[in-house]
Amino acid sequence: KDISLDRADEYEARLENEGHVIADFDKRRGEVASQLSEKAAALKSSLGADADYTSLLEEVTALVEYPTVYIGEFEPGFLTVPQECLILTMRQNQKYFPLFDADGKLTNNFLIVSNMRLANSKSIVEGNQRVIRPRFADARFFFETDKKTKLVNWAEKLRDVVYHNQLGSQFDRVERLRAVAGMIAKDIDTDPALADQAAQLAKADLVTNMVGEFPELQGIMGRYYALSEGEDGRVAIAIEDHYKPRFAGDALPRNDVGLVVALADKLDTLVGLFGIGQLPTGDKDPFALRRHALGVIRIVTEKNLRVGLSGLIRHAVTAARIKERDRWNEVQRKQSSELEYFQSGPVIPLEDFPPKEDVILKLTEFIYERLKSLLRDQGYTPQEIEAVVSLRPDFLADVPKHLAAVRAFASLPEARSLAAANKRVANILKQAEAKGEAFSQSPVAGKEKAEHDLFDALKQASGKAAPLFQQGDYTGYLKTFAVLKAPVDAFFESVMVMVDDKELRQNRLALLRDLRDEMNRIADISKLAA
Repeated sequence: KDISLDRADEYEARLENEGHVIADFDKRRGEVASQLSEKAAALKSSLGADADYTSLLEEVTALVEYPTVYIGEFEPGFLTVPQECLILTMRQNQKYFPLFDADGKLTNNFLIVSNMRLANSKSIVEGNQRVIRPRFADARFFFETDKKTKLVNWAEKLRDVVYHNQLGSQFDRVERLRAVAGMIAKDIDTDPALADQAAQLAKADLVTNMVGEFPELQGIMGRYYALSEGEDGRVAIAIEDHYKPRFAGDALPRNDVGLVVALADKLDTLVGLFGIGQLPTGDKDPFALRRHALGVIRIVTEKNLRVGLSGLIRHAVTAARIKERDRWNEVQRKQSSELEYFQSGPVIPLEDFPPKEDVILKLTEFIYERLKSLLRDQGYTPQEIEAVVSLRPDFLADVPKHLAAVRAFASLPEARSLAAANKRVANILKQAEAKGEAFSQSPVAGKEKAEHDLFDALKQASGKAAPLFQQGDYTGYLKTFAVLKAPVDAFFESVMVMVDDKELRQNRLALLRDLRDEMNRIADISKLAA
């Protein structure tokens, strides 16, 4: 019926009471959330992690005007299907809220948010239960059918799936992943055989019936199928986890095999697409290369992996070169007679397929730019970030320690003066190099007192700092050089560096070079100067 208002401020209350419409979105969402929690508690169940259903709560709130929550159920026999399949169907397709027991296991109850508040909800509940049954039956059929084919045989079908028209099929990609994973496994002392097995099976579920129906389950279904075949548990988990981290804040792979394959997957993508010129431009990143680069950074730094960035990139480049050579040889074999091929080759050496150094350089810089972005998000200042990243640290796992050391050093009363002196030293050396000056020799103490004092002070400080650096005490290392403030100031006040005497000039330049090199092993201190 029509509702006639006497005053504008009657609108919201009368619309709810007489028209059964809750106009305010936040109030409506609160009502949905309250009823969901109440029904879940009545069944001694939970809705799962808040983050898992928050977006669904928002969507459902926008679909109803006068929400009412009802309890539905399905046959317990469907719980033999991996719960991720059932959860996805309920949340994504039907907008239901699945329920979980105290151990996080899916129950056979779910909650329906309806727009109709009825005393007898039987027809609504039974209608929704009838809708979900065939979807679950399809999922069970896909699951049971997929298990009849081994993952290694599914992997063979990847030959017919194009990954990229310039980078071959998904099978070609898997072969590269196996090569890269084997190299990384040796670097971090992980079982190469397990890494190879996980890499070989990592993409196999892409061609299964279940993932064809539910693409969001890639990796997850691979884990289930691997476990059903009796694969090593570390391999099964790695198959699921090699996509991680999939987004900002996502969890990292749970075991070392997963870390290896995840790195291999991301590095192959980066090297392959950079190699064919598919770089991100502006805000366009169709292949999510920024996400892949951040994934590499997070895995290496947060898991403290003792691997160099340059080595990781070259592993992926080497694998691509090997496959490029093998493809070339295969073409040659097909174009020549079998007898001719096996008598004379042609086995082309890997050296004939040189790495593209420009690609390596561009990719390396791209990753360092992503590192800067990540560090900014973590609250580091531009000066702190530039001081560390400008040195292009190969071991990314050390970057957080270097930043902590820089921050601690910057808090010292001597820091500002030393940073300014460091910047002055850098400028003097840069100008001297531009003039063709050579100062590769080891410096001596010198005759002038300030020069002699700086030489001795630097020698003593370096002697104390060296073991700290070896121990990984980077903060202690930098703080050791705080004692140089006075001798450095005195040196610049009383000593002329660029004198006419060549021997004297080069000795002083060599002393400044050693000063710069010792102080800047952790970070470029000059970047802290205002």
